[in-house]
Amino acid sequence: MAFSINNRANTLHGILFVGLLATTATYLADFAICQQFALSPLIIGIALGIIYGNSLGKDFPHKWQTGVLFSTKTILRVGIIFYGFRLTFQDVADVGVVGITYSLAIVSTTFIFGYLVGTKLLKLDRDTSILISAGSSICGAAAVLATEPVLKAEPYKASIAVATVVVFGTIAMFLYPFLYQSGFLALSEQGMGVYLGGTLHEVAHVVGAGHVINAEVANTAVIVKMLRVMLLAPFLVLLGIWLQNCLMKSGAKESAKKSKIAIPWFAFGFIAMVAFNSLDLLSVNVVNSINDLDTFALTMAMTALGMETRIEKFKGIGFKPIYLATILFCYLILVGYALTVLFV
Repeated sequence: MAFSINNRANTLHGILFVGLLATTATYLADFAICQQFALSPLIIGIALGIIYGNSLGKDFPHKWQTGVLFSTKTILRVGIIFYGFRLTFQDVADVGVVGITYSLAIVSTTFIFGYLVGTKLLKLDRDTSILISAGSSICGAAAVLATEPVLKAEPYKASIAVATVVVFGTIAMFLYPFLYQSGFLALSEQGMGVYLGGTLHEVAHVVGAGHVINAEVANTAVIVKMLRVMLLAPFLVLLGIWLQNCLMKSGAKESAKKSKIAIPWFAFGFIAMVAFNSLDLLSVNVVNSINDLDTFALTMAMTALGMETRIEKFKGIGFKPIYLATILFCYLILVGYALTVLFV
Protein backbone atom coordinates (compact mmCIF):
# COMPACT_ATOMS: atom_id res chain seq x y z
CA MET A 1 0.00 0.00 0.00
CA ALA A 2 1.26 3.45 -0.91
CA PHE A 3 0.60 4.94 2.53
CA SER A 4 1.33 1.94 4.73
CA ILE A 5 3.66 2.58 7.66
CA ASN A 6 6.62 1.18 5.72
CA ASN A 7 5.93 3.02 2.44
CA ARG A 8 4.48 6.32 3.65
CA ALA A 9 7.74 8.29 3.66
CA ASN A 10 8.85 6.96 0.27
CA THR A 11 5.45 7.74 -1.28
CA LEU A 12 5.55 11.30 0.06
CA HIS A 13 9.09 11.75 -1.28
CA GLY A 14 7.92 10.61 -4.72
CA ILE A 15 4.90 12.94 -4.65
CA LEU A 16 7.07 15.87 -3.56
CA PHE A 17 9.52 15.19 -6.38
CA VAL A 18 6.69 15.13 -8.93
CA GLY A 19 5.37 18.33 -7.34
CA LEU A 20 8.77 19.97 -7.78
CA LEU A 21 8.80 19.23 -11.51
CA ALA A 22 5.15 20.37 -11.76
CA THR A 23 6.06 23.64 -10.03
CA THR A 24 8.82 24.16 -12.59
CA ALA A 25 6.33 23.52 -15.39
CA THR A 26 3.91 26.03 -13.88
CA TYR A 27 6.66 28.64 -13.69
CA LEU A 28 7.76 28.03 -17.29
CA ALA A 29 4.16 28.34 -18.52
CA ASP A 30 4.21 32.02 -17.52
CA PHE A 31 6.96 32.77 -20.03
CA ALA A 32 5.76 34.88 -22.97
CA ILE A 33 6.76 32.35 -25.60
CA CYS A 34 4.82 29.57 -23.85
CA GLN A 35 1.74 31.77 -23.60
CA GLN A 36 2.07 32.73 -27.25
CA PHE A 37 1.88 29.10 -28.29
CA ALA A 38 -0.77 28.27 -25.64
CA LEU A 39 1.53 25.80 -23.90
CA SER A 40 -0.27 25.10 -20.65
CA PRO A 41 1.51 23.77 -17.52
CA LEU A 42 0.03 20.33 -18.33
CA ILE A 43 1.84 20.17 -21.65
CA ILE A 44 5.12 21.50 -20.24
CA GLY A 45 4.78 19.08 -17.32
CA ILE A 46 4.59 15.98 -19.50
CA ALA A 47 7.54 17.27 -21.55
CA LEU A 48 9.65 17.76 -18.40
CA GLY A 49 8.59 14.33 -17.14
CA ILE A 50 9.63 12.65 -20.39
CA ILE A 51 12.96 14.49 -20.45
CA TYR A 52 13.71 13.52 -16.85
CA GLY A 53 12.46 9.95 -17.22
CA ASN A 54 14.68 9.32 -20.24
CA SER A 55 17.81 11.03 -18.92
CA LEU A 56 18.15 11.08 -15.14
CA GLY A 57 15.26 8.70 -14.53
CA LYS A 58 17.58 5.71 -14.15
CA ASP A 59 18.87 7.30 -10.95
CA PHE A 60 15.39 7.92 -9.53
CA PRO A 61 15.01 6.00 -6.23
CA HIS A 62 12.89 2.95 -6.91
CA LYS A 63 11.37 3.22 -3.44
CA TRP A 64 9.83 6.56 -4.42
CA GLN A 65 8.02 5.02 -7.38
CA THR A 66 4.85 4.61 -5.31
CA GLY A 67 4.59 8.42 -5.17
CA VAL A 68 4.81 8.66 -8.97
CA LEU A 69 2.12 6.01 -9.37
CA PHE A 70 -0.06 7.79 -6.80
CA SER A 71 0.23 10.94 -8.91
CA THR A 72 -0.76 9.14 -12.13
CA LYS A 73 -3.77 7.48 -10.52
CA THR A 74 -5.24 9.19 -7.45
CA ILE A 75 -4.14 12.78 -8.05
CA LEU A 76 -5.26 12.41 -11.66
CA ARG A 77 -8.77 11.35 -10.64
CA VAL A 78 -9.04 14.18 -8.12
CA GLY A 79 -7.92 16.62 -10.80
CA ILE A 80 -10.58 15.40 -13.24
CA ILE A 81 -13.29 15.67 -10.57
CA PHE A 82 -12.45 19.29 -9.72
CA TYR A 83 -12.16 20.11 -13.42
CA GLY A 84 -15.94 20.45 -13.11
CA PHE A 85 -15.47 23.88 -11.49
CA ARG A 86 -14.75 25.23 -14.96
CA LEU A 87 -18.37 24.79 -16.03
CA THR A 88 -21.93 25.47 -14.86
CA PHE A 89 -25.30 24.30 -16.09
CA GLN A 90 -26.05 27.97 -16.77
CA ASP A 91 -23.32 27.89 -19.42
CA VAL A 92 -25.11 24.99 -21.04
CA ALA A 93 -28.40 26.89 -21.02
CA ASP A 94 -26.74 29.93 -22.63
CA VAL A 95 -25.95 28.07 -25.83
CA GLY A 96 -29.32 26.30 -25.87
CA VAL A 97 -30.37 23.16 -27.68
CA VAL A 98 -28.46 24.10 -30.83
CA GLY A 99 -25.14 24.35 -28.99
CA ILE A 100 -25.73 21.11 -27.12
CA THR A 101 -26.71 19.23 -30.28
CA TYR A 102 -23.73 20.65 -32.16
CA SER A 103 -21.31 19.61 -29.40
CA LEU A 104 -22.81 16.12 -29.26
CA ALA A 105 -22.48 15.78 -33.02
CA ILE A 106 -18.84 16.90 -33.02
CA VAL A 107 -17.76 14.69 -30.12
CA SER A 108 -19.60 11.54 -31.16
CA THR A 109 -18.81 11.61 -34.89
CA THR A 110 -15.17 12.60 -34.41
CA PHE A 111 -14.53 9.89 -31.84
CA ILE A 112 -16.27 7.12 -33.80
CA PHE A 113 -14.59 8.18 -37.03
CA GLY A 114 -11.17 8.31 -35.37
CA TYR A 115 -11.61 4.92 -33.72
CA LEU A 116 -12.65 3.25 -36.97
CA VAL A 117 -9.88 4.88 -39.02
CA GLY A 118 -7.29 4.04 -36.36
CA THR A 119 -8.21 0.42 -35.79
CA LYS A 120 -9.59 -0.61 -39.18
CA LEU A 121 -7.73 1.47 -41.76
CA LEU A 122 -4.39 2.21 -40.07
CA LYS A 123 -4.34 -1.01 -38.00
CA LEU A 124 -3.34 0.89 -34.86
CA ASP A 125 -3.86 -0.75 -31.50
CA ARG A 126 -7.17 -0.08 -29.76
CA ASP A 127 -5.84 1.98 -26.86
CA THR A 128 -3.79 4.41 -28.96
CA SER A 129 -6.72 4.89 -31.35
CA ILE A 130 -9.10 5.63 -28.49
CA LEU A 131 -6.72 8.01 -26.72
CA ILE A 132 -5.96 10.05 -29.84
CA SER A 133 -9.64 10.13 -30.81
CA ALA A 134 -10.72 11.17 -27.30
CA GLY A 135 -8.12 13.95 -27.18
CA SER A 136 -9.18 15.27 -30.57
CA SER A 137 -12.93 15.03 -30.06
CA ILE A 138 -13.40 16.18 -26.45
CA CYS A 139 -10.89 18.34 -24.62
CA GLY A 140 -7.33 17.56 -25.54
CA ALA A 141 -4.84 16.49 -22.89
CA ALA A 142 -7.45 16.41 -20.11
CA ALA A 143 -9.52 13.91 -22.09
CA VAL A 144 -6.46 11.74 -22.71
CA LEU A 145 -5.64 11.88 -18.99
CA ALA A 146 -9.17 10.90 -18.01
CA THR A 147 -9.42 8.11 -20.58
CA GLU A 148 -6.08 6.48 -19.80
CA PRO A 149 -7.07 4.97 -16.41
CA VAL A 150 -10.35 3.66 -17.84
CA LEU A 151 -8.42 1.83 -20.55
CA LYS A 152 -5.52 0.98 -18.22
CA ALA A 153 -3.33 1.93 -21.16
CA GLU A 154 0.45 2.03 -21.05
CA PRO A 155 1.78 5.54 -20.21
CA TYR A 156 3.68 5.95 -23.46
CA LYS A 157 0.45 5.61 -25.45
CA ALA A 158 -1.09 8.48 -23.53
CA SER A 159 2.07 10.50 -24.18
CA ILE A 160 1.71 9.89 -27.91
CA ALA A 161 -1.90 11.06 -27.80
CA VAL A 162 -1.01 14.18 -25.84
CA ALA A 163 1.75 15.01 -28.30
CA THR A 164 -0.68 14.91 -31.23
CA VAL A 165 -3.09 17.18 -29.34
CA VAL A 166 -0.34 19.72 -28.72
CA VAL A 167 0.95 19.77 -32.29
CA PHE A 168 -2.34 19.92 -34.18
CA GLY A 169 -4.11 22.06 -31.60
CA THR A 170 -1.35 24.66 -31.82
CA ILE A 171 -1.45 24.62 -35.63
CA ALA A 172 -5.22 25.11 -35.57
CA MET A 173 -4.97 27.96 -33.05
CA PHE A 174 -3.03 30.02 -35.61
CA LEU A 175 -4.73 28.65 -38.73
CA TYR A 176 -8.37 29.33 -37.82
CA PRO A 177 -8.06 33.09 -37.17
CA PHE A 178 -6.03 33.43 -40.38
CA LEU A 179 -8.71 31.65 -42.43
CA TYR A 180 -11.47 33.75 -40.85
CA GLN A 181 -9.75 37.09 -41.27
CA SER A 182 -8.77 36.20 -44.83
CA GLY A 183 -12.39 35.58 -45.74
CA PHE A 184 -12.08 31.84 -46.35
CA LEU A 185 -14.67 31.06 -43.67
CA ALA A 186 -18.11 32.50 -44.39
CA LEU A 187 -19.28 32.59 -40.78
CA SER A 188 -20.77 35.21 -38.50
CA GLU A 189 -18.97 36.08 -35.27
CA GLN A 190 -21.30 33.74 -33.38
CA GLY A 191 -20.72 31.02 -35.96
CA MET A 192 -16.96 31.44 -35.74
CA GLY A 193 -17.12 31.18 -31.96
CA VAL A 194 -19.10 27.96 -32.23
CA TYR A 195 -16.65 26.63 -34.84
CA LEU A 196 -13.62 27.37 -32.67
CA GLY A 197 -15.17 25.91 -29.52
CA GLY A 198 -16.39 22.85 -31.37
CA THR A 199 -13.23 21.88 -33.21
CA LEU A 200 -10.10 23.10 -31.39
CA HIS A 201 -8.38 20.59 -29.11
CA GLU A 202 -7.41 22.38 -25.87
CA VAL A 203 -9.28 25.01 -23.86
CA ALA A 204 -6.11 27.13 -24.08
CA HIS A 205 -6.18 26.84 -27.87
CA VAL A 206 -9.80 28.01 -27.93
CA VAL A 207 -9.06 31.01 -25.73
CA GLY A 208 -5.99 31.93 -27.75
CA ALA A 209 -7.66 31.68 -31.15
CA GLY A 210 -10.83 33.43 -29.98
CA HIS A 211 -9.07 36.48 -28.58
CA VAL A 212 -7.07 36.88 -31.78
CA ILE A 213 -10.43 37.69 -33.45
CA ASN A 214 -12.42 39.48 -30.71
CA ALA A 215 -13.93 39.04 -27.23
CA GLU A 216 -17.40 38.09 -28.48
CA VAL A 217 -16.03 35.23 -30.58
CA ALA A 218 -13.84 34.13 -27.66
CA ASN A 219 -16.76 34.05 -25.18
CA THR A 220 -18.96 31.95 -27.48
CA ALA A 221 -16.04 29.65 -28.26
CA VAL A 222 -15.25 29.00 -24.61
CA ILE A 223 -18.87 28.14 -23.75
CA VAL A 224 -19.13 25.65 -26.63
CA LYS A 225 -15.73 24.21 -25.69
CA MET A 226 -16.82 23.71 -22.09
CA LEU A 227 -19.88 21.86 -23.34
CA ARG A 228 -17.51 19.42 -24.99
CA VAL A 229 -15.64 19.19 -21.67
CA MET A 230 -18.90 18.33 -19.93
CA LEU A 231 -19.44 15.44 -22.34
CA LEU A 232 -16.27 13.88 -20.91
CA ALA A 233 -18.21 12.30 -18.03
CA PRO A 234 -20.85 10.43 -20.06
CA PHE A 235 -18.15 9.47 -22.56
CA LEU A 236 -16.08 7.79 -19.83
CA VAL A 237 -19.10 5.93 -18.49
CA LEU A 238 -20.09 4.69 -21.94
CA LEU A 239 -16.48 3.73 -22.67
CA GLY A 240 -16.28 1.73 -19.46
CA ILE A 241 -19.52 -0.11 -20.24
CA TRP A 242 -18.32 -0.84 -23.78
CA LEU A 243 -15.02 -2.25 -22.49
CA GLN A 244 -16.92 -4.44 -20.06
CA ASN A 245 -19.09 -5.77 -22.87
CA CYS A 246 -16.00 -6.46 -24.97
CA LEU A 247 -14.60 -8.59 -22.14
CA MET A 248 -17.86 -10.48 -21.87
CA LYS A 249 -18.05 -11.14 -25.62
CA SER A 250 -14.43 -12.30 -25.73
CA GLY A 251 -15.30 -15.02 -23.24
CA ALA A 252 -13.40 -13.46 -20.34
CA LYS A 253 -16.52 -13.35 -18.19
CA GLU A 254 -14.69 -13.86 -14.92
CA SER A 255 -12.32 -11.00 -15.72
CA ALA A 256 -15.27 -8.82 -16.68
CA LYS A 257 -17.03 -9.55 -13.40
CA LYS A 258 -13.92 -8.70 -11.42
CA SER A 259 -13.13 -5.62 -13.47
CA LYS A 260 -13.46 -2.30 -11.69
CA ILE A 261 -13.15 -0.09 -14.77
CA ALA A 262 -16.68 -0.46 -16.09
CA ILE A 263 -17.96 2.63 -14.29
CA PRO A 264 -15.36 5.37 -13.75
CA TRP A 265 -16.81 6.92 -10.60
CA PHE A 266 -14.64 10.02 -10.85
CA ALA A 267 -16.78 10.97 -13.88
CA PHE A 268 -19.76 11.33 -11.56
CA GLY A 269 -17.60 13.42 -9.24
CA PHE A 270 -16.93 15.70 -12.20
CA ILE A 271 -20.69 16.14 -12.79
CA ALA A 272 -21.22 16.74 -9.06
CA MET A 273 -18.68 19.57 -9.12
CA VAL A 274 -20.41 21.11 -12.15
CA ALA A 275 -23.72 20.96 -10.26
CA PHE A 276 -22.20 22.51 -7.13
CA ASN A 277 -20.53 25.24 -9.14
CA SER A 278 -23.88 25.98 -10.78
CA LEU A 279 -25.34 26.92 -7.38
CA ASP A 280 -22.96 29.91 -7.25
CA LEU A 281 -22.23 29.41 -3.57
CA LEU A 282 -18.57 30.34 -3.84
CA SER A 283 -17.04 33.66 -4.81
CA VAL A 284 -15.24 34.07 -8.12
CA ASN A 285 -11.90 34.34 -6.31
CA VAL A 286 -12.47 31.05 -4.50
CA VAL A 287 -13.46 29.28 -7.73
CA ASN A 288 -10.41 30.70 -9.48
CA SER A 289 -8.22 29.43 -6.64
CA ILE A 290 -9.79 25.97 -6.92
CA ASN A 291 -9.13 25.99 -10.67
CA ASP A 292 -5.51 27.01 -10.09
CA LEU A 293 -5.03 24.16 -7.61
CA ASP A 294 -6.77 21.78 -9.99
CA THR A 295 -4.50 22.83 -12.84
CA PHE A 296 -1.52 22.09 -10.61
CA ALA A 297 -2.95 18.65 -9.70
CA LEU A 298 -3.40 17.83 -13.38
CA THR A 299 0.10 19.13 -14.09
CA MET A 300 1.44 16.73 -11.45
CA ALA A 301 -0.44 13.86 -13.09
CA MET A 302 0.91 14.79 -16.51
CA THR A 303 4.45 15.13 -15.16
CA ALA A 304 4.25 11.72 -13.50
CA LEU A 305 2.85 10.26 -16.72
CA GLY A 306 5.85 11.68 -18.57
CA MET A 307 8.24 10.17 -16.03
CA GLU A 308 6.68 6.77 -16.72
CA THR A 309 7.17 7.17 -20.47
CA ARG A 310 10.25 5.59 -22.00
CA ILE A 311 11.34 6.56 -25.51
CA GLU A 312 12.36 3.00 -26.37
CA LYS A 313 8.70 1.99 -26.20
CA PHE A 314 7.98 4.31 -29.13
CA LYS A 315 10.10 2.15 -31.41
CA GLY A 316 7.95 0.23 -33.83
CA ILE A 317 5.01 2.62 -33.49
CA GLY A 318 5.92 4.40 -36.71
CA PHE A 319 3.94 7.28 -38.18
CA LYS A 320 0.48 5.75 -37.80
CA PRO A 321 -0.48 7.85 -34.73
CA ILE A 322 0.54 10.98 -36.65
CA TYR A 323 -1.50 9.84 -39.65
CA LEU A 324 -4.55 9.36 -37.43
CA ALA A 325 -4.10 12.74 -35.75
CA THR A 326 -3.69 14.41 -39.15
CA ILE A 327 -6.85 12.78 -40.50
CA LEU A 328 -8.81 13.88 -37.42
CA PHE A 329 -7.37 17.39 -37.73
CA CYS A 330 -8.65 17.62 -41.32
CA TYR A 331 -11.94 16.01 -40.29
CA LEU A 332 -12.55 18.64 -37.61
CA ILE A 333 -11.77 21.48 -40.02
CA LEU A 334 -14.04 20.23 -42.81
CA VAL A 335 -16.86 18.40 -41.03
CA GLY A 336 -16.80 20.89 -38.15
CA TYR A 337 -17.29 23.72 -40.64
CA ALA A 338 -20.14 21.88 -42.38
CA LEU A 339 -21.88 21.23 -39.04
CA THR A 340 -21.39 24.86 -38.03
CA VAL A 341 -23.09 26.04 -41.21
CA LEU A 342 -25.86 23.48 -40.67
CA PHE A 343 -26.54 24.30 -37.00
CA VAL A 344 -25.71 28.00 -36.83
